[in-house]
Parts: sequence; C-alpha cells; structure tokens
Amino acid sequence: MGFLGIDTSNYTTSVAFFGNNSITQEKRLLPVKTGEKGLRQSDAVFHHTKAYPELLCELLSRCGTDIKAVGVSVTPTTQEGSYMPCFAVGESFARALSCALNVKLYTYSHQQGHIAAALYSAKKTELLNEKFLAFHISGGTTDLVMCEPCEESVFKTTPVSSSTDLKAGQAVDRLGVKLGFPFPAGVEIEKLALNSQKEYKNKIKLINGSCSLSGIQNKCEKMISDGEKQEDTAKYLLSYIADTVIAMTKHALCEYGDIPIIYAGGVMSNKIIQNKIGNEIKNSFFAEPQFSCDNAGGVAFLASLQHKE
Repeated sequence: MGFLGIDTSNYTTSVAFFGNNSITQEKRLLPVKTGEKGLRQSDAVFHHTKAYPELLCELLSRCGTDIKAVGVSVTPTTQEGSYMPCFAVGESFARALSCALNVKLYTYSHQQGHIAAALYSAKKTELLNEKFLAFHISGGTTDLVMCEPCEESVFKTTPVSSSTDLKAGQAVDRLGVKLGFPFPAGVEIEKLALNSQKEYKNKIKLINGSCSLSGIQNKCEKMISDGEKQEDTAKYLLSYIADTVIAMTKHALCEYGDIPIIYAGGVMSNKIIQNKIGNEIKNSFFAEPQFSCDNAGGVAFLASLQHKE
C-alpha cells in the first residue's frame, strides 16, 4: 500500500508513489519547440492531459493499485491569488481518482512539494517538526520562504524574499536558448560552464533581502556579442546566481538566526551552484537532481505524513 502524488507544472507531467519509505516516479518533460522559451498555458494543459494517463498506467504497473490516499499540487504557491491553469489538470485527475477509489485527497502547493521532495532526498525530513528556511529556485521562482509545522498541510510557508523581476531559471533557460540549446537548458548550461577555467567575483546588491536579476540577461548577451567564450558566459551566469543566493541567505540568517536551510527547485540541482553555496553557508542541504527538478514525489510524501496524522 502507498500514496499517490500528482504534479502538473509548467515544465513536467509527474506522478509518484510513496510506499515502504521510498518514492517511485514517472515523469515527462512537456515538449517545447526549438527556439521557444517556454509554453503557453493552453499548450501545457493539452500536453498534461495527454501524458498523464500514460504515466499513471506505467507507475501503477510498477507499484500496484493499492492506494491509501492521493496528494496533488493545485497552485504554484500558498500565497493568495497564486494560480496557473496547468495545475488544474492534475487536480481534476486527482479528485476523480480520490472519488473512484474512495480515498482521502490532500492538496498542496507546487512549492510545498518541491521543499518536501528536497527534505526527503537530503534525509532531513525531521526539519518538518521545526522552523527552517527554504529556497525554491526554478524557471518560475526565486523565492526564500520560512517554513514551520502546520496541521492543515504538514507545514506552511511565509515569504521572506525573492527576485523582483527575472527569475534564476529564466536567466538560465534564456541563455541556453540563445546558444541554441533545447528548452529547458539547465543541464546544457552546466556542462558548458564546467569547461570554463575562469572565476568571477560578483558584487550583489539586495533591497530588503530581495534581489534583481534582470541585468544578468543583458550582461550575458553582451558577453556573447563581444565574442567571449560560451563556457565563460555560462560560468559567469551560474556564479552570479550562486552569489545572489548566498547574499540572500546571509541576509535572512542575520534576521532569523542560525537555522537550517534547504535549497529546492531545478536550478539548485546545478553542482557549480551547490558547491559554491555549500562552501559559504553552513547547515545547508540540497536534493539529488531527480528531487530538485519538478516532481510529484514531494506531494506523495506529504500525503503519507498528513494521512498518518
């Protein structure tokens, strides 16, 4: 017996099964045309609707159909007004399954799922019993939130700081597309940057702990037009993102004290960024790549915890 998790983000269709203290996943990236920087929501909804039944069949053929409860991400974050149509696909499937199987349905935000998956992967799930800080850094967010226990949804999040304009994942993907890589481009940008021998010292300016990343896209485009090596441009971008996250982290720790901090989201699977942050910030934890990028594992895990309670 186990718990089914469903997540239909703007990047990935994902289903997961949590049972016997392990997570099994089936995921599929949404197709993006060459040269495009993302998907329209209507296209994302279509691709989720098409992919979900196939992925669910594959997952249940591996894990069985004895499901205790269903967990699903229904909004990007828990903040008022947070909404994206793509999550409605997962919610509709989850509600139908919950009714057909006569099992409980638990709803979460996509961000909660990311944080829970990172905690599970880093083997730090005990942090759910206390206050901790969490970054969620991906194509749509560069957010730092305070997390604390909550009966209604295992834990709740309160915004601390964020990017006021361009998000870190957007900067990575836009550079990747500019260089001819498929979207999303995080893996290719990391491979490229690993060929660079340069080291960059970046001066980061924050306003009340929040950052601005809009200038980094212009800087990278200028580096390309000036003929600098692609690998150096990629290295500069990743080092700037890492230094920005470090600055945001230190600002938050000065305010909230020396508490644990978990780094979640697809951008945080980058080893260059991880290593730079890990060398600067103690008591910091990271997820493995399969639990950093969009996944349903976190909501399946949260459903198991909430069901037990």
